[in-house]
Amino acid sequence: MATWTETPRLRLRPFTSADAGVLADLHGDPAVMRFVDDGRPVSREVVEHKTLPEILAEYRDLPAGHGCFAAVNARTDQFAGWFSLKPAASRGLDAGGTEVGYRLVPAVWGRGFATEGLGALVWKAFTELDAERVVATTMTVNTRSRRVLEKVGLKLVRTFFLEWPEYLEGAEHGDVEYALSREEWVSSTARH
Repeated sequence: MATWTETPRLRLRPFTSADAGVLADLHGDPAVMRFVDDGRPVSREVVEHKTLPEILAEYRDLPAGHGCFAAVNARTDQFAGWFSLKPAASRGLDAGGTEVGYRLVPAVWGRGFATEGLGALVWKAFTELDAERVVATTMTVNTRSRRVLEKVGLKLVRTFFLEWPEYLEGAEHGDVEYALSREEWVSSTARH
């Protein structure tokens, strides 16, 4: 399987149809989905017939180098989750840019994998994909993801509020947008 990018502990590669089971397990985990979309697990049927086909279509439809990539632990070869890098399209992101995101299996939480993988995406966005601005969004109450975004250099831009069809615990605190411009990234990497 072709590697899209690597870090010391992760290998990121395109998804294939053979990944349906691990992707369904990830998206079906209530802890993983707590701060995502409507906050509820996604059924295996939806993942197999909608989510995975949409991910596979992105490799064809998005600009080269963009998409959602399976993350595999480089040491154990176990599925660890996914990282995405694509034109900003999440609700509430109005200023454009290249959006980064991730979902990881709980077994690797708290071990730096999110920061390592997201840092590689930011690097790739600015060095290989000519991004002018990298953005991300999460719920205000998702303090762990917010910390990861800050560790890779993204800065808090604003808090915003969206209308949700059903109440999601913590939604009353809004969502946050984080961003990093090419100029800021160049300046920060020159200092290191």
